[in-house]
Amino acid sequence: MVAMVVQSARAQLTLGLATLAAAIAMIGLTRVGGRTRVGSTTRVGMPWTRRARIDRATSRPRQLPLGGLAALSLVATSLVLLSGAAHRATDEAGPVPELAQERAVVTITGTVLTEPRLLDRGDERPDLVVLELGLRSVEARGMRSAVRTPVVVFADPTWQDVPWRGTVTTLARLAPPDPGDSVVAVLTPLDPPTLHGDTSPVLTGVERVRERLRLAVGPLPVDARALIPGLVIGDTSLTPSDLTDAMLATGMTHLSAVSGSNVAIVLGAAILLCGWLGVPRRWRPVVALACLVGFVLLCRPEPSVLRAGAMGVVGLIGLSSSRRSVSLPALATAVLALLCWDPWLARSYGFALSTLATLGLVVFARPWGDAIARHLPRRLSLLGDAIAIPLAAQVVCAPVIVLLQGNVSTIAVLTNLLAAPFVAPTTVLGIGAALTSTVWVPLGMLVAWIGAVPAWLIGAVARWGATVPMGTIGWVEGVGGAWLLTGLTVAVLAAGRWLRWQAGRHPLAAWSVLLLTLALLWPTPGRHGWPPQGWVVAGCDVGQGDAFVVATGPDSALLVDTGPDPQLLAACLDLLGVRRLDGLVLSHFHADHVGGLDAVVGRIPVAAAYVTPVRDPPGEADQVLSALAANNIPTYAVTAGDHLLWGDVGQVSATVVWPPAERAAGESLGANDGSVVLDFTASTMGNGLRLLFTGDIEPGAARGVRRALEGQRFDVLKVAHHGSAAQDEALVTGVGATVALIGVGEDNTFGHPSRTVLSLLAETGTVVLRTDRDGTFAVVHDGQRLGVVQRQGGREDAVNPQ
Repeated sequence: MVAMVVQSARAQLTLGLATLAAAIAMIGLTRVGGRTRVGSTTRVGMPWTRRARIDRATSRPRQLPLGGLAALSLVATSLVLLSGAAHRATDEAGPVPELAQERAVVTITGTVLTEPRLLDRGDERPDLVVLELGLRSVEARGMRSAVRTPVVVFADPTWQDVPWRGTVTTLARLAPPDPGDSVVAVLTPLDPPTLHGDTSPVLTGVERVRERLRLAVGPLPVDARALIPGLVIGDTSLTPSDLTDAMLATGMTHLSAVSGSNVAIVLGAAILLCGWLGVPRRWRPVVALACLVGFVLLCRPEPSVLRAGAMGVVGLIGLSSSRRSVSLPALATAVLALLCWDPWLARSYGFALSTLATLGLVVFARPWGDAIARHLPRRLSLLGDAIAIPLAAQVVCAPVIVLLQGNVSTIAVLTNLLAAPFVAPTTVLGIGAALTSTVWVPLGMLVAWIGAVPAWLIGAVARWGATVPMGTIGWVEGVGGAWLLTGLTVAVLAAGRWLRWQAGRHPLAAWSVLLLTLALLWPTPGRHGWPPQGWVVAGCDVGQGDAFVVATGPDSALLVDTGPDPQLLAACLDLLGVRRLDGLVLSHFHADHVGGLDAVVGRIPVAAAYVTPVRDPPGEADQVLSALAANNIPTYAVTAGDHLLWGDVGQVSATVVWPPAERAAGESLGANDGSVVLDFTASTMGNGLRLLFTGDIEPGAARGVRRALEGQRFDVLKVAHHGSAAQDEALVTGVGATVALIGVGEDNTFGHPSRTVLSLLAETGTVVLRTDRDGTFAVVHDGQRLGVVQRQGGREDAVNPQ
């Protein structure tokens, strides 16, 4: 049933995109008298096969009948669907689908289709390399078959250095993919890859340029070192996670990787260079095309890059021409060509965003830019287009962004406007650094240092924007939220002129409506029954990490870990109405537990911080301790046996269970096993609830904790290490917790939480709360029983204590 639903949704999305593209093309081709209109006719026949004719009386092209528009839309839709069927039939031809269902071991030979990506799965399991492979032959059960089948490969780090477009042979096990995947099988290699043949001279040269660019940017500051390869060759492997989060929060992710804007910049620079060098006009398109091909090869012609190339060309046409009759058919042609070439783009959020952003540019950017320029001084008239371009892209892309992030950015237009002047210099200088470094690396480094200035400024804009209050506002999540925002956007665009006219006539009323809207959107504690009355502990949805809040007073709390994302943590604390922290516990110094420190340090008062004495990893530990010291926050390293009190008259108390103050000679603890484990008692409604927080301890440390707590029972257990499989089963089941808390990110690559742990908790009847599925939640107590309240969805369950 799931497969049928996914495939149906894919077919409908493909149908809708193709029909939209055909409609855009025909609307663009039927412009009459400066307006876009669709005419009707009663003439019977095949009007879409006739050429447009000129009306001799008016010298205007005749309108294409509505039947022709519908017919061409159906033709375009049929073309895409037939192309998709042909692709799928070709992919599934041969024995691979059947072998995958049987999970057979085979010998394969294939071509590397995507750049290998290394996934760090933490301390528990080895790293994983992911790539796509186009199988060319498969040998199983004594038979060898020639195939053309795409598969996804999950391999060990020995596959990290296989070259793009290289041919490899290996022994592997096949498995079926998830329903709706573009690949036909999942391949797990059992042996290291064996490479065959030499790479073509073109690909060898491209790889040399890419490698020399990485060398050239090596000495640069962190943000510049990350952004230059991202804009020039699409390599985001050097981007730190905090910069990635900042770019996401500010709507600037399209700048940290190759996008249509980068393609347009490259083409624009090539055309300008042709003008400076006096290249004849008839040769300039050829030079621009050659530059485009070279840029695509440099970035690797994978689907995302080809999509960016097509949309960049269309965007350049749209911005350089005021005639939508030129740019709209170009966009339609690009969409149809891309869908016929790779029908799976219809399921790609990136493809949808690129298409919508380009549509916004060619339809709205020029008229909005002109309208804005009319209200600016003549010297600042160029700001009209500069403001209109990010505004148009943000407006049309917002409904899709809601599906991805669940919120709406209010700062994206401003941050993109501020960063826009630095994008072209970074891209052009980055390309210059790549080319010059192939001749002499020190010269490439010099050019890279010049490009580092605008690249660093892009990063600075993103980091500043991520700290702006109300930079993002929550929105209704899921498909319903996307449709709601789409409806509001269409309504505002349709009624834009009328609204401006009314605002001009009644300025006081307009300002009143604006202020009322801001008041309704501004997040305030206690809205919609949140935080719930009698809450004891809350779990904050901060992605793949831990951040739990224990109430100590009406507007005060104790925070255990900060998660990886300061913005998400700050939003959670605001919703809970936390105005000061009586204590900040950092169980250990891994980024998924301390990365969100900026949400509290320097933002709200922190009475004291409690940390592990294990300074591992040392870099992160030094950074955290320096930040605490710089903000004059008293910091204590706690060990087993320490007793702590917080709140009014010791409302919350805790005993440190781990790590031990003294260890055997030669014994050392790693970061996870050095986690601070706390035995909390929260006094509420005359009763004392017991809560056990276990950080990220591994089985060895967990056995020490179990021995220290022998026979003791708890109401709430914070499951160690995000519910990983590395647990001490006797501790998980022996504490007898009524509620188990797991801080974990949605669709994380670590396999958290493991099925083993969930099964253990299910066997003991423990209610499991997971931030990946339950979002931000709270455990409440009314003096007799525990309850569970979710922030999203309004779930409210009673839990009978055991």
